Amino acid sequence: MNASDDGISRWRKVADGIRSAIAEGKIGDQLPPETELATQFGVNRHTVRRAIAVLSADGLLRAERGRGTFVNAAQTRVVYPIGDRPRFSENMMRQSLAPSGRLIHAEIVAADATQARLLSCSPGSPLHRVEHLAVANGAPMSRSVSLFSADRFPGIIAAYAETGSITKALKLEGLADYRRQETRLTAERVSSRDVELLNCMPDSIVLVSQAIDVDMEGTPIQSIVTRFLADRMELVFANNSPAM
Repeated sequence: MNASDDGISRWRKVADGIRSAIAEGKIGDQLPPETELATQFGVNRHTVRRAIAVLSADGLLRAERGRGTFVNAAQTRVVYPIGDRPRFSENMMRQSLAPSGRLIHAEIVAADATQARLLSCSPGSPLHRVEHLAVANGAPMSRSVSLFSADRFPGIIAAYAETGSITKALKLEGLADYRRQETRLTAERVSSRDVELLNCMPDSIVLVSQAIDVDMEGTPIQSIVTRFLADRMELVFANNSPAM
């Protein structure tokens, strides 16, 4: 059985197809009948029901007995403020969503010239490279690659694996607070890695954030590239920093 015939892959593709159709305005307030969706996606009704159940658990859909399945308009995208103190877990909890983080891969790398400049360290310095997912109500919202000084934060990988939160992991490593120094945003098509980890359609769009976080004395502590799935996340830039 190949990936395209795998039952898990099928319901995920249906769920992401429905999610994308809602985000693009192709589905209005109410979902089409299950039989119509099954024909559209080339699957059976059981697979459609499973996809709808997952989207309902995420808060995107709601079933009304005797009427059908409806779209919760307020939940089509999760709002994520981008300011000088972005905190994924805090932002999700304010929206009554359950946040979590998943460690995907971690390794020690030598800083190249660009990384050394961003983190104010010497080329060749050891860095922890941490690839992780941000999740809300069980649904992956974004994936990130973070770089930290291995000398300053020797236990950051274990701390993140334990807490599922960069902020909490940094606290365990002795950093009580930090702020965002810079965020640069672009957009592009998803990569095969995005499709795999974010459970999205291969023609989806990601918003790519390249950012630097610093401690309260202004020393860089994290270089992070985050890929937000555009049909699940709405980025809001808060005007809460003094003009430069």
